[in-house]
Amino acid sequence: MYVAVKGGEAAIENAHRLLADRRRGDRSLPAIGIDQIVAQLALAVDRVMAEASLYDRTLAALAVRQSRGDIIEAIFLLRAYRTTLPRFGYSKPLDTAAMKIERRVSATYKDLPGGQLLGPTFDYTHRLLDPSLLSDETVEEPAQRPAEAGRIMRVSEILGQEGLIEADGDMPVDHEIGDLTREPLEFPMSRDLRLQALARGDEGFLLALGYSTQRGYGRNHPFTGEIRIGEVEVEFYVPELGFAVSLGVIQLTECQMVNQFKGSAKAPPQFTRGYGLVFGQSERKAMSMSLVDRALRAEELGEDITAPAQDEEFVISHSDNVQATGFVEHLKLPHYVDFQAELDLVRRMRRDFEANRAGGDTIKEAAE
Repeated sequence: MYVAVKGGEAAIENAHRLLADRRRGDRSLPAIGIDQIVAQLALAVDRVMAEASLYDRTLAALAVRQSRGDIIEAIFLLRAYRTTLPRFGYSKPLDTAAMKIERRVSATYKDLPGGQLLGPTFDYTHRLLDPSLLSDETVEEPAQRPAEAGRIMRVSEILGQEGLIEADGDMPVDHEIGDLTREPLEFPMSRDLRLQALARGDEGFLLALGYSTQRGYGRNHPFTGEIRIGEVEVEFYVPELGFAVSLGVIQLTECQMVNQFKGSAKAPPQFTRGYGLVFGQSERKAMSMSLVDRALRAEELGEDITAPAQDEEFVISHSDNVQATGFVEHLKLPHYVDFQAELDLVRRMRRDFEANRAGGDTIKEAAE
C-alpha cells in the first residue's frame, strides 16, 4: 500500500502544467491538429486503434496528441476511454473475402486470381532520409484503377482445392465465442480468445516472438500466403428487425501464413495456417500475429513445446503493453517504506556476516 506524500499536490499540479507546456511546444509554430494526425500519421493512429481495441481514428489521434507521440501511453488512454462505453452487442463475423482491397500481395504465387496489388507500401522504397519532406512540396495524385467487384479468392483456397492445407478453423457448433474484455484470463485458452489477445498485443513483443520462430525457436518455416488491406462492411443483427443492418466500413489488415507440417498419426503431411487480423494498415503486426498464432498451435498439432513462442501462458501473459507498462512504470512511484525495510534487512545481514567472519577468524587464530 502506498502512502500519500504530504505537500505533493502542488508538485503534481506543476508537473501537469509543465507537461502541457512541453506538449504545446514552440508557440511560434502552429499547433498540430487532430485532422493532421489522422491524415499524416495514419500508421501511428492505426496501431493505437488496434492495440486499444477501439476503432475511432479521431479519438486515437487525440490520444496520440495528448501523449506527445508516446504510442503505448496513447493506447493506454484510448483503452481506458473504451471501458466507459456501453456495449450493445456483437457484430456479425466480418467477410474479409468481400473486402474492398487497397493492397493485396502473396509470396507464394506470382499469378493468382484477382492479381497482386502493391498499394501503399515501404517495401520498395530506399531506406534513405528524403530531404524534400523538410518542406511542403506538391505531391502527385496516385494512379488508380477501378475497384474489384465481388469476392476475391484467397491463396489458401487454391491449396485447399488440392487438399494440401488443413481445413479452415471452424469452431464446434456449441462453442460460445469468448470476450477477452469481459472475462478473466484462464489457461488453457481456446484459439478465438488467443487471437483476441494477440490482436491487442504489443507489436514489438509479437514481432520479436515471430522473429524467434524463424530463427529456430519453434521449428516454424512460414510462407506468406496472402496479405490484404482494405475496407470491410460491419453488420449488426437487430432482433427486433429480424435482419442485419450495416454500421459502416472499417479498414483491416489480414494475413494468412502457410506453414509446413510433417503430419501426425491423425493427419497427413500438409500445410497449416497462422492467422492475423488487425485494425487499419498494420502489416508487421498482422504478420507477427500470424506467426505467433501458428506457434501457439503446437500442442493442438502434436508438436513438442520447446520455445517461448509456443508457450501460451508466457506469450499471452506478457503480450499486453498496457499491463506491462503498469508493472514496469509503477517502480518509479514511492516505495519508501518497502525500501527502508529492505535497507534495514541488508544492514542486519551485513552485521551478522561480519560477526560470523570475525568469529571464524578467532577460531582460526586459536587453532594456529
